[in-house]
Parts: sequence; C-alpha cells; structure tokens
Amino acid sequence: MDEKSSSRVLVVGGTGYLGKRLVKASLANGHPTFVLHRPEVGVDIDKIQMLLSFKEQGAKLVQASFSDHQSLVDAVKQVDVVICAISGVHIRSHQILLQLNLVQAIKEAAGNIKRFIPSEFGTDPSRMMDAIAPGRVTFEDKMSVRKAIEEAGIPFTYVTANCFAGYFVGGLCQPGAIIPSNQHVSLLGHANAKGLEYAEQVGLGHYYHVCYEGCLTNFEIGDNEEEATKLYPEVNYVRVKDYLKRYL
Repeated sequence: MDEKSSSRVLVVGGTGYLGKRLVKASLANGHPTFVLHRPEVGVDIDKIQMLLSFKEQGAKLVQASFSDHQSLVDAVKQVDVVICAISGVHIRSHQILLQLNLVQAIKEAAGNIKRFIPSEFGTDPSRMMDAIAPGRVTFEDKMSVRKAIEEAGIPFTYVTANCFAGYFVGGLCQPGAIIPSNQHVSLLGHANAKGLEYAEQVGLGHYYHVCYEGCLTNFEIGDNEEEATKLYPEVNYVRVKDYLKRYL
C-alpha cells in the first residue's frame, strides 16, 4: 500500500477482544497504526505484553488517559482515522462517558480526523427505540454518542455487526452459552424476567428483540447504508448450518 492510500489509524481499546483484531488488521493493510496506551492499565501484565507485541509488529504506542483531556487531544492530532473499540460490557455510563470525551477531543483536534468509527458493532440503536426496559437504555446511550458526533460535524461510519462473533448461533441463543447444549434449551417468553440482576435483565431483553421480534431482519437497507457482503465480496461468509458443523 502506498502512502497516498494509507491512513494513520488510532485504535482506542486495542487490547480488548475486538480491538486487538483491529490493530492486527490495520497493520496487515499497511496503515501506520497507533494504539492508545492508557496508564490505567497499571500492572496488568497480559495487556502490557500485548501492547509491547503491537510495538514489535510496527505499531506506535500513544499514552493518553480519559482523565487527561489534553492527552487525548494530542493523541488524536497524530492520526487521520480513529477507531474506538472500548468494550460494550461497560453498561452504561462508563463506556458512554469515555466515548463522549473522545468525541470532544476529536472535535478539538481542528478537523484533521477524516473518519471516526465509534464503538458500536452490535445492533443498530437507531432501530431499537421501541426496545423494552431496561435493555432500551443501551440503545439510548449509543444514540447520545451518535448525536454528539453528528453535532460536532465529525466524519463518521457506524458499523453495526448485529450479533457478531458467534455469541448467539454457537449457543443456540441460550444466554450465557457459546457451545450448544445437547441436554436442554430454554425458550424465552416476553423477557420481562423478575428477580434477576440488572445486566441479566438487559441481556434477556436483547435476546427477546433479536430472537422473537426479529429486529435484525425486519428492515430494508437504507439509501446511505451498505450491506457487508456487497462491501467485501471477497470474504467467504459462512452460513449458519455450516457454522454449527464444528460442534457435531
């Protein structure tokens, strides 16, 4: 890849499940790749070793903290593209506040960012405004980040992978399972479960919308949207029946 077609890419959350794969892909595609190194990593030796491995592969580690706004601005000024892969496990305020801080830093970086990809990657929140509580709050929070991005005039792309990574198919849509059980399955009802912890209620609500209401399939692709198989026709996409053969 020549310099004209490459972009300086900053990955935020590069040591996470998705982040480390984004770092690897960015390097493999020849982009000068920067990985945000947060001092909060402390003595987490696994993450430190991962960061050092990124450096050995050619990435540049950029130290910045969400509690030090100027450090975020300085980090963003070094690149053209920012990809946020902060874990969605942080329901709700933690992840949202971090992303809003990042949006503000990009806004202050004087327009050098050509593209920002926020940490979404799940169900499209714009289609989930009728979701039941308490799970609805997840989508409301993501929409607040979208609102901030668009109001700031930042060029963006929203990636909605809709239950990616095999979390649903592998476990036959059984909450908390990725390998299918050959003993039993639970049939979800109206998802209004009582006596569960907050995170469990949120999770069951998402399962209800996906598996019962069919929120991921009951819409048409819009004029300003692109379906992944058309964007990346060279990828060998796996059908469900073939994916499940690994468990036989």
